[in-house]
Amino acid sequence: MKKEYDFSKSIKNPYIGKLKKQISIRIENETIDYFRKLSLEIGIPYQNLMNMYLRECAEKNIKPNIHWK
Repeated sequence: MKKEYDFSKSIKNPYIGKLKKQISIRIENETIDYFRKLSLEIGIPYQNLMNMYLRECAEKNIKPNIHWK
């Protein structure tokens, strides 16, 4: 390991805008089970699948259809 490094020619990370933010939310077990099962069929991790679905909803401006019991 060098004592000093030259960063004068370095560039900023071009992917910084695509980083994901970790959050904590409460999701019902049935919802998680649904996405886990679907993720096995599709072959991608369930958290990625949930993120893709939520991103699609945001891009298409889909609003939830809420029915109170």
